[in-house]
This record gives sequence, structure tokens and C-alpha cells, in this order.
Amino acid sequence: MTVDETSSARTPTPIDAIAEKWVETLADLAPTLATYIGLDRGKLGEWEDFSPAGHAANADAAKAVIAELTPAVPVDAVDSVTKDDLLGTLKLELEKHELAFELRDVNVLASPVQTLRETYDIMPTETEGDWANISSRLNSAPVAIDQYIETLRLGIERGVVPAKRQVLEVIIQCRETADPDGLFANLVAGASGVSGGLTSDLHKGALASASAYGTLADFFEKELLPAAGEKDAVGRDLYAVASRAFLGATVDLDETYEWGVEELQRMVDEQTSIANEIKPGASVEEAIEFLNEDASRKLHGTDALQKWMQETSDRAIAELGKTNFDIPEQIRTLECMIAPNHTGVIYYTGPTDDFSRPGRMWWSVPEGVTEFDTWRELTTVYHEGVPGHHLQIAQAVYNRATLNSYRRLLAGTSGHAEGWALYAERLMEQLGYLDDPADRLGMLDGQRMRAARVVLDIGVHLEKQRPDGKGPWTGDYAFDFMGKNVNMAPEFVRFEVNRYLGWPGQAPSYKVGQRIWEQIRDEYKAREGAAFSPKDFHKKALDLGGVGLDTLKDALLK
Repeated sequence: MTVDETSSARTPTPIDAIAEKWVETLADLAPTLATYIGLDRGKLGEWEDFSPAGHAANADAAKAVIAELTPAVPVDAVDSVTKDDLLGTLKLELEKHELAFELRDVNVLASPVQTLRETYDIMPTETEGDWANISSRLNSAPVAIDQYIETLRLGIERGVVPAKRQVLEVIIQCRETADPDGLFANLVAGASGVSGGLTSDLHKGALASASAYGTLADFFEKELLPAAGEKDAVGRDLYAVASRAFLGATVDLDETYEWGVEELQRMVDEQTSIANEIKPGASVEEAIEFLNEDASRKLHGTDALQKWMQETSDRAIAELGKTNFDIPEQIRTLECMIAPNHTGVIYYTGPTDDFSRPGRMWWSVPEGVTEFDTWRELTTVYHEGVPGHHLQIAQAVYNRATLNSYRRLLAGTSGHAEGWALYAERLMEQLGYLDDPADRLGMLDGQRMRAARVVLDIGVHLEKQRPDGKGPWTGDYAFDFMGKNVNMAPEFVRFEVNRYLGWPGQAPSYKVGQRIWEQIRDEYKAREGAAFSPKDFHKKALDLGGVGLDTLKDALLK
């Protein structure tokens, strides 16, 4: 059965219509979002309005949907999930707007600084029209950056500002992006088969975008940095809202912090046990050193990394599709890519609605890194691919028979998505894909890092007492703490900790999301008794598409 053949299986309802209209509204308000989901509303060469007026327009649009959706009556269980999840999401976005989150939106990974350069990674480049959209965005980037600066200036005026540490790190990013021979020049150098006039416009736009990043860096240095906050902590009130937004669930932050401390110790104990399997009597550090010297577990160069990623992913899809999951043909293609940037982040981008652009796993390799350890990275491929993000997200896109566009393409939270991906890592261990102790140690290395992030993130932003009992958490202590809990280069630790300090609530959503996924599964299993089927549970859960974790729990257990 093809995607189109499934699309008429369920008659759309009035609530579906409201949700579909909201997707179109968002695509008009945020053209970069339209690019991400592959919805062409005729604005794929434009940017959203990053100014205060743009944020106000977004809030007004959300209020209008809330007013329309609130009295709507669900006709079935699908409608109930859509209504609950969309209302919850919109109300949270309004709450963030009222707390002026956008006025302090500067961080090293997920702020307009990155959006304005990374959107090009997923823009199509096959036709003259595609390159015309790129040219339009390149040439209009200075206006978008001016709007962003206007918003941050309002934050300075109101005393709602980011921390100095984030501003300093982002200045470095902006200076790199401002290189006229750098990122944007390399982008337009790839244009081929386009007219001479468009080629000229592309090069002009590349220079304009690079110059605009120089302007942004100047603003950060001269205006925002002097006004920025000394503390990395955002405080309990802001943090509680951020946590709910990333999880789609409300958790007891103090209990979660204590659980994180205990979970971290469990990961350390499990790693210690496996280290002894790898090399009798070895500590975790000694076992890692032993593995790092094993030439059979090394890849040399990004070409070898990309090939290994693709082969590993293809094999997992083929095997799991036979036994443990229903994997439709449309989502059996996952492209493994080396990202054009060098931030060190590994991430996934979903397919377009028509699957013309498949799901993609991106590996951003830091400058100078040329060797990769397969024992450390195997679980990452499962996390980003199958049964992790790709199975989860592409399955929702595929499920046109039941889900409206909002449920397929936009709904969901970091806690749902990343929690599932960590859940998937453990599942692959249970299915025998990590029987090699070295591969299990690699998986636990990641799980330990995610547990440490729970402790660090809540600890810093709520200024709780440190686990060592030596006073309250600070940003400076966070670097030392993280360095002791991951076996990675100092540059990686620096980037990761800066990410947590500037994006409160996001990092814990991985491990806390995994915890909630496992709690839901265990409760579902207890209810089903002997009739419980893991395969059926996973299908039922993934068929819901992306939702907040409270919505997931209600849908599966009530």
C-alpha cells in the first residue's frame, strides 16, 4: 500500500481541520519550519519575522487556535489526542512568550544564530528554483538579523538577557560564519547548471549573509555582552516552564534531581562491571584505553565513517523489519550524511511529507578529528536511525491514514523523541545487538552522560547543592563535573556544557524521557498481563506520532 492509498482511510474531522490550518499558519509565519517539513507555501525563499512584532504575531495566532479548538468536540480517540496535545503545546508557547523567552534567545546550539545558517543544510538544490530560494534567503538574511537584533535590544531594555557565557561563545560562532570565504561561499560554490544572473545573485547573497553575521557579532560584543547576566542559572520559575515544554509533562524537579544522582551511580556501577569483562581487573578508564588502542575498532576519515554509518543503518533496518517492527517500504531509506558544519553534534532530520527527501542522520565532525571508534558510536547509529529517531519520526510521517499534518510533522517534544531514542538504545541491548561488551560499554558511556546531564542541568539552573556537598552548583563547576563523567575530548565537554547552560531543560529531557517511556511500558505491560506484546506496544505507541509525554501516557493507559 502506498502513502497516497492510505490517506483516505480516516475521514478528516473538524479538529483535524483546525490542526491542518495551524500547520499552514505556522508554515507561513515560519518559512524555515516549512523547509524542514517540506511544505511549500510559496515562502521557501523567505525568513520568519525575528522581530518583537513577529513574536507577537505568533502569539496572536496561537490564541486564535486555542479559542477555536477549546469548544471543539472530539469524534474519536484520535481527535482526543490531537486536541489535548495541541492545546497543551499552544498554552505552553504562550506561557513562554509571556515570560519573554525570545528576548534572551541566545545559545550555542538552538537559537536564531544557528537557524539562519543551518537551514541551508536541508534546502533542496536540484533545480534553478531551488537555488533561487537559496539566493533569496542569502540576500534577505541581513534583514532577518536586524530583526533578531531588535528583539535582543528590547531584552536589554527590559533586563531580560542571556548569560555572558552564551554571548561570548556565540560571538566565536558568528565570527567564523562571517568569513567571506567560509560557509556561505562554500554553499554557493556548489551551484551548477543555473543562469549567470542567478549565479551572480548567489555570490552577492553569500557576501551579504557573511557581512550580516559580522554585524551580529559586533552587536553581541558592543551592546549585549555588557548587559548580559553574570549567572548561568535561569532560576526555578523559568526552568519549570522550559522543562514542561521539552517533556510535554510535569515532573517533580527535586525528586528528578535525586533520581538523576542515583541513576548516574547505577551507570557507573554497570560500566565498572563491563570493564572487567573487557579486561579483567580493569577500571572503566583502563578498559576504554584498551579499546582505543584496538585498530580493528577504528575508522579513519569521514568517508569511512559515512560508509560504516550507512552499512550499519541498512543492516538494522533490514533485520528489525523482519522480526521486531513493522517498517513500511517508504521509510526503509535512511541517508547517513557528514554534516557541512563542524560543531560536533550528531542529529537527525525527518523526511518530507511526500518522502521526496528521506530521513537523514547527520554527523558533524569537529575540525581536526579524523579517527572514530566503532565501539563508542554503534549505539549512536541505533539512536539516530532504527529503532530510534528515524523509525519514530518517519513512521509518524507515513501514517497519513490516521494522523493529520500537525500530528505527523510537528507535534511532539524532546522528551518524547529523545526519550524514545534512549529507550531504543536499551532495547537494542535486549535484542542482542550489543552483546559485545565493548559495544555495551559504548552504550553505557552515552547513558552515563545523559544521567550526568540530568544532575548538572537541574543542579545549575536551580542552584542546588552539589553532589559532593561543597556548596551550590555553578557553571564553572559544571565543566569539571561533566569532564569526570564522559570520556571525551575537552572540546566536546566544553561545547556540551555550554549547550546545557544556555538551553535549560533540554538536556535532561533525554534521560527523563526514557524514564517516562519505560514507566509507561511497564504499567501497560502490567495491565495487559500475559497478552502483552512488545511489538504491539511499540506499534501502538509510535502510531500516535509525536506527542507530549503526558498525552502519550493518557493515550496508552486510559
